[in-house]
Amino acid sequence: MTVTRRTLLGTLALALSGLPVSARAEDVWPSHMVRLISPYGPGGSNDISLRLLAEEFGRSLHQQFIVENKPGAGTRIANDLVAHAPGDGYTILYVAAPYATAEALFGKLTYDRKDLRPVAMAVIAPLFLIISAEAPFKTLPDLIAYGKSKPDGLTFASPGAGSQPHLAGELLFRDAGVKGLNIPFRGDAASYTELLAGRVDATLTALPTALPYIQSGKFAVLGVASSERSPLYPQAPTLREQGFPNVIAAGWFGFMAPATTPQPIVDKLQTEVSRVLADPAVKDKLTAQGLEVRTGTAAEFGQFIDSETQRWAGLIREAGLKGE
Repeated sequence: MTVTRRTLLGTLALALSGLPVSARAEDVWPSHMVRLISPYGPGGSNDISLRLLAEEFGRSLHQQFIVENKPGAGTRIANDLVAHAPGDGYTILYVAAPYATAEALFGKLTYDRKDLRPVAMAVIAPLFLIISAEAPFKTLPDLIAYGKSKPDGLTFASPGAGSQPHLAGELLFRDAGVKGLNIPFRGDAASYTELLAGRVDATLTALPTALPYIQSGKFAVLGVASSERSPLYPQAPTLREQGFPNVIAAGWFGFMAPATTPQPIVDKLQTEVSRVLADPAVKDKLTAQGLEVRTGTAAEFGQFIDSETQRWAGLIREAGLKGE
């Protein structure tokens, strides 16, 4: 690691102050640029929401927060990068839902979950059950009956094996007692093309990308895989309301840091995340991206991740799923 003149002078100044260098560095965090690592490429909900939050952090904490996109390997590239970064508060992960399913899907990873510590949850992306308006079924019971009438069952489009849409679809297959085949595509656009052509029966997807098709009458919404109706599209009943109480899944994003990050830095960032997400203007911008704000403490976020990990690991084993 190269030691710059600025770093050397800063360390000397802290030493001369008579306070422990490590404690003093925590007190003044952030004293220089912070890297926020996104596990996806530019343009998606993860990237867009993180850039919005980064701008707000920079404004209030008077330092530059930059977004670095490190996509690939089902978010494992970004997870690994931050897990092995110094625990100084200057490399932070904007973690996504596949973090909780990676070990069950892929086996041994290049990092350990103990290498990262939760900081704060940020947002969730509810998943809506979508069909073509031209499909021969119009309701969820119709869809299930249709699947049971076919020897091979239903076909579901998803953005990849082990993704939240895929796992939610597997839950629905299991609880409905219907056969199902997940067909992975690279992104929503390809899934929608196949759905419109009638080559797949349904998909579970976030709302913003599907909304133009819904508004034009090309897609119909059969429900949302949430515990409660989503304020983003309240006319959609939950799958729980329709007899499937276990089919609850969503994309989610939050902040994690290297495990050695000092508690004062974690506390300061968690407070800042909560403050920014409480801003009505920020909430409105996130809603426009199909995201619902979810805040809480670092401990609560850790409990949520543990719960998600245990829940999906059971389904992955039961369904015999393997990561790509």
